[in-house]
Amino acid sequence: MLIEVSDLKKNYTSDEVVTNVLHGLSFNIAQGEFVSIMGPSGSGKSTLMHILGLLDRASSGRYVLEGRDVTSLSDNELAKLRNDKIGFVFQAFNLLPRTTVLENVKLPLIYSDHRHEADKRAKDVLESVGLGHRLHYHTNQISGGEKQRVAIARALVNEPSVIFADEPTGNLDSKSGIQIMEILQELNNAGNTIILVTHETYTAEHAKRILRVKDGLIVGDEVVQNRRIAQDGAALK
Repeated sequence: MLIEVSDLKKNYTSDEVVTNVLHGLSFNIAQGEFVSIMGPSGSGKSTLMHILGLLDRASSGRYVLEGRDVTSLSDNELAKLRNDKIGFVFQAFNLLPRTTVLENVKLPLIYSDHRHEADKRAKDVLESVGLGHRLHYHTNQISGGEKQRVAIARALVNEPSVIFADEPTGNLDSKSGIQIMEILQELNNAGNTIILVTHETYTAEHAKRILRVKDGLIVGDEVVQNRRIAQDGAALK
């Protein structure tokens, strides 16, 4: 099992006021799944993604990633595991300004064991998402859809165990959004595990399974019966 979560809880304390965000979540995600975590604003889905992505820690409960209990790892151990095992695609792209597409994609390799082959790896993944002709463009010279493809390439360059996509179509027009969902589906078809965070039913139904989150609880866990297949000619080469 890739991800095992047991009784996961998260609370925040501010001025001695405790806010409970996650109330004891339990679920598993297998290698190769495409899962949507869906819920309205304030449901706890982004907090859950941050914990699963090792960007935050749970207050209590157990989280096992690839057989390793990450709950008690040090910050440095979490950072290395995050860099080696996890790729992120964010709504706001989170690309470095005034740097090239190639430099952005190479970034995760700087502190990895693969830094000696950073150029080749980055070029290969950019080719795979249809951006081989944009290597030396600066990020302010490309479209929103292309920026999200750069973000996907950056998420792939370390060959992670799982890719988290947080509202990846939120800043895109409908055509670009379809292209991004097609790329994510093709990546999943190639064996990559994808966890998509969204508040939109339409987007969530591109996955194979939906975990529904409301008020910090899992209120639904279902296989998508009529899965949406994105087709707009943007599939991986």
